[in-house]
Amino acid sequence: MEKRLKRSELYFSLTFLLMLIIAIGAFFYGVKVGNEKTESKYAAEAEPKSATASPLPNAYQQQDLVSFYHTVFLPYREFQNAWFEERTLWLNDSTIDRSGSLKTLAKNAKKKYEAVRKAYVAPSSPLLMDAQTNYLKSLKLFEDGFSSLVSTSNEGTVADLMDSLDKNTFYKEAQLQALTGQDRYYSAMLKWGATVNLDIPSEYTAPKSIALAQWNKLPLIIKNKVVADYLFAGRVYSPYLPHDLTARIDQVIRSGQAEKLKLKTVGSIAELLNGTDAVRSGDFLGLKSRLYDEPLLPLLPFFSPDK
Repeated sequence: MEKRLKRSELYFSLTFLLMLIIAIGAFFYGVKVGNEKTESKYAAEAEPKSATASPLPNAYQQQDLVSFYHTVFLPYREFQNAWFEERTLWLNDSTIDRSGSLKTLAKNAKKKYEAVRKAYVAPSSPLLMDAQTNYLKSLKLFEDGFSSLVSTSNEGTVADLMDSLDKNTFYKEAQLQALTGQDRYYSAMLKWGATVNLDIPSEYTAPKSIALAQWNKLPLIIKNKVVADYLFAGRVYSPYLPHDLTARIDQVIRSGQAEKLKLKTVGSIAELLNGTDAVRSGDFLGLKSRLYDEPLLPLLPFFSPDK
């Protein structure tokens, strides 16, 4: 009797253990399968979106360009103008406290950095988002570059300080970041132009050499993009804007000066104008009515003399 009971107990125990092992295995298998199904579901949902992704219909609208102008470009431009004005003062008066000037410029860069950082740029226009980042980096690097030279800026001549700036890593990278942001802003304008006029491409890469006849056929918005690319490639950080140089190039061509000087490419004209310091901020506004008949441009203040 006792022997039979022990066998039944043993049988029951083994059966229970076997069922417990099966249950645990089934549980973990179910978890694994469930996870796999969940991952597959989200992967399937995400894959078609990325595979068929296309530009959003509200990308690079005029309001985006205008908002960027006021919240990002203008604060940066105010700092840039202050820097060029201060540099001119140094060159005209060697007795100026350059150390104090650099401190003020560094504080200005920091202030504008905070303003630009808070600006909202629509994710639907990634070029503008990138440009904002470039301008932020530029302001931060200018702050660091100017601050690093405060203690020695009154030593030697103005020429010595300018030479130190030209060799300063922060300063050089600050200029490059600004030119990158500028180039992306004008690229965004071109994308806007393509949404307004189907004959205008959303992207344009200029050949290494542009003959004057080819240049004359380009819409103004493409010319501006070409000049922005030229300034970026040549590391030309100047008080004027790309469209100012565009207008001066067109003026040289239309006045016949290019032919007299035997300048056959746009690059040769740009080099001459830059080399002789012949371009000024605001040249576009001064020449617009004489050179252009209702050009396709976004309604930005620096394109209109009425703004």
